[in-house]
Amino acid sequence: MFIGHWAPALAAAAHRQSPGLGTLFVAGQLVDWAFFAFVLADIEHLRLSPGISAMNPMDLYHMPYTHSLVGTGLFAAGFAALIWAVTRNRTGALIGGAVVLSHWFLDLIVHIPDLTLFGAPPKLGLGLWNHPAIAMPLELALTGAAFWWLIRTRRPANLVPLGVLAATLLLVQAINWFGPPPTEPDLAAAIAVFGTYGIITLIAAWAGRMLSTSPQPAMETPLLP
Repeated sequence: MFIGHWAPALAAAAHRQSPGLGTLFVAGQLVDWAFFAFVLADIEHLRLSPGISAMNPMDLYHMPYTHSLVGTGLFAAGFAALIWAVTRNRTGALIGGAVVLSHWFLDLIVHIPDLTLFGAPPKLGLGLWNHPAIAMPLELALTGAAFWWLIRTRRPANLVPLGVLAATLLLVQAINWFGPPPTEPDLAAAIAVFGTYGIITLIAAWAGRMLSTSPQPAMETPLLP
């Protein structure tokens, strides 16, 4: 799962007490930000193993802190606490934490068994990466449905920023699917990941600001008897 991790962020942004869309985009990929940082720090590990799945040649064999359910839950709780500390918005904090937590459950759908509940076996994963004809439309459908829900609910006056965001997501997803295979997990690869996530998050933050300036939907006048 790649851009599909931002589907919960887009859907959550439909709630007017949610954090900004940029914050929610950080939430959607927070554990992957942490994972690649941990790989650089030699805390978690991956290796290239072509053929390990049909869609992803990375063997994610050691990620007990970021991609266990307990670990993801701790990241979610910490992120929610940070939002609450900054904004004192309990609803927004819970929404942000829920978006972080969604990462593990979305990965469970597509990963081959490499996720854990608490950092130790059994390893879990339904393995849709071995079924591209299912995994690819599913990812696009999740993301498209989230955009639809956000637009339908918030009714932004200007759709251009969300259109730019959608086009960017489609572009990076196409590169992920059809571009050159990943390189060795070194500093350059991590910088590329962080750069991609950062650019997408900045675009999302810009699009979110446009949402915040959109007019409130008009209240319907009740019919008099």
